[in-house]
Amino acid sequence: MLMLGTVVSGCSREPEAKSESKPNVLFIICDDLNDYNSDLGGHPDIKTPNIENFAKTATSFSNAHTNVGLSQPSRNSLFTGIYPHTSKDFGWTPQYKNSVLQDTRTFLELFREEGYHILGSGKLLHKDVDSLWDEWGVTRRINYGPHAYNGEKSVGHPSVPEPFRSINIVDGSFAPLSDIPEFPDDETGSNPPGWTYGPYPFRYVNDDERDLMPDEMHANWAIEKISEMEQNDNGKPFFLGVGFVNPHTPLYAPQKYFDMFPLDEIELPKIKEGDLDDSYYRSVFPPEDVGLHYYDALKKAYGDEEKGLKLFMQAYLACVAFVDEQIGKVIEAVENSKFSNNTIIILTSDHGWQMGEKEYLYKNSPWEESTRIPLIIKDPRISEKQQTVHHPVSLIDIYPTLTDLCGLEGETKRTDDAPGIEGFSLKPFLEDPGSADWKGPEGALTLIGSGINKPVEGLGFISNPSAKWHVELTRLPEDEYIMKQNYSYRTKDWRYIMYNNGKEELYDHRIDPYEWNNLAGDENYADVMEDLKNQVMDIIEK
Repeated sequence: MLMLGTVVSGCSREPEAKSESKPNVLFIICDDLNDYNSDLGGHPDIKTPNIENFAKTATSFSNAHTNVGLSQPSRNSLFTGIYPHTSKDFGWTPQYKNSVLQDTRTFLELFREEGYHILGSGKLLHKDVDSLWDEWGVTRRINYGPHAYNGEKSVGHPSVPEPFRSINIVDGSFAPLSDIPEFPDDETGSNPPGWTYGPYPFRYVNDDERDLMPDEMHANWAIEKISEMEQNDNGKPFFLGVGFVNPHTPLYAPQKYFDMFPLDEIELPKIKEGDLDDSYYRSVFPPEDVGLHYYDALKKAYGDEEKGLKLFMQAYLACVAFVDEQIGKVIEAVENSKFSNNTIIILTSDHGWQMGEKEYLYKNSPWEESTRIPLIIKDPRISEKQQTVHHPVSLIDIYPTLTDLCGLEGETKRTDDAPGIEGFSLKPFLEDPGSADWKGPEGALTLIGSGINKPVEGLGFISNPSAKWHVELTRLPEDEYIMKQNYSYRTKDWRYIMYNNGKEELYDHRIDPYEWNNLAGDENYADVMEDLKNQVMDIIEK
């Protein structure tokens, strides 16, 4: 059985006494959750009643985007308020090891200075640090899975055919928990096969008689802590972070969530044949890179593009429905507590996921499905119910929003040379969804790092992607480094993509919501292209 983690100590500095005006914060972040929720309407089959009900009480940002399409750099940026191009962080370096980010204090440290009690469980920072938290829930070592176990080691699920199964034991596996892994005798080790979390066996008899999955454990721990704080009020406001891993791969969930999406009723994404032909993505990222390779492997595995994609999508939709239920339980615990009128609730995701559009199956692409994310904020003190903001914003804006709403006045820099916080507070939009007081840019900027999506046999991607290439890039002068990256910029009406080889893409979302027609070569849009490029350069060169 998995055990709850122990309480960890924070820094020794005694925090200031609580100000009665300080709100509590519940921060929920999912992993790989794109716009497949009923609030954003990204897919017609989705069932997310809890996210939808929460949005009815809050402010939903319909045009929110990640700043980089991978978990670690996305979360590093979110918790420090520093753009990836500024920190030169677009790979798999922990926040505390990056030379720029280590000189910037996370917003958790600012909360502690204001006397907050800091609690967390799940996947928040990609690599969490004990000293940032006063209490931690379920052990950090286990979030993904369970995994198929052949009696000797964790492997891809045997129900998934080759070659997709072997791209990665994480990304290449999906199945309901009721599909208990079984293997031919010649593929079975000395121990009983089945489900496992590394050294921990995972017991599954049926949906009602089984071990809990990590996201269920995170939700239950958070609920227990909310109840505990309500009964034993220590006079401190709290920051409670809950990081749900679903719908990150491997896409495993109880059978009942798969049953919600019958295969013959699943609607496939709208995919245009040959859609990649007018894109320049392949001029920078070769076909063996993750994303393009994953989609090709899925087609080969099933010999039928539609069948493979439907099966994968069924698992993704099931995992979204599963995590929606966990989200609902935690939000309900706050809303039914004495904290309901003084707790800010934020729900978001680190990035999206592309589901076969442009022959791509993964995150970290420059297009809408990979960059667009849910972002829903409720501050019961100021915001009205069921508001929608259509102005583009991004995860970089969460840090300044928290400091603004919670009155965090601490210094964010550890050194004089450290960059300042680069996002902008979303408070004006909470007060008025159509606000003209927003101080931020017209669009949301996403970086797609060079040398990142490189596959390795058995891993799917390099655990420290293209490390040599990354080190070489970071040693370049700042202006050269910046232009070695690839950028995607989403405004209200446009998506503009700028590749590091000078190629560009332009999509008019007013008439082309699926980004099917690249207008970059049309002279009629030259002025639009120039304006959007200037906006991008204003952000990355400031």
